Amino acid sequence: MKIIFPADGSAFTKKALAFLMTHETLCGPEDELVVLNVQPPVPPRVKRMLGSGVVNDYHQDESRRVLEPIERFLKRHPVHYTCRSVVGSPAAEILKAIAKERAHMVVMGTHGHGLLGSAVMGSVAQRVLSDALVPVLLVK
Repeated sequence: MKIIFPADGSAFTKKALAFLMTHETLCGPEDELVVLNVQPPVPPRVKRMLGSGVVNDYHQDESRRVLEPIERFLKRHPVHYTCRSVVGSPAAEILKAIAKERAHMVVMGTHGHGLLGSAVMGSVAQRVLSDALVPVLLVK
């Protein structure tokens, strides 16, 4: 089974990853885990002021900050994984990755803002849950 694992470096991501690694029936040695970090784009005006190189370096640094601890953790477990980083809208990029990778499932942490929080702020997890064509496991 191929699993997309969106990672933003939060405590919710860490909790979801720990849950996933302790349930071998979800992600074992025969499965493949695609860890996806989505960096939100900077406003075009800022990009013009700073230059593309500076903005690209910023995105790479932020992705590295999120993905390196996850890679260190995953190296201690018998799982095949790849780590990817993209820039864009988190929910849209997760949905694209599901299709591109031909994933069978998404496992992600959720901030658990609740019904009111989702209605007021929107939610990446809510959008992925409603638009994904594969099962989505939310770990709170």
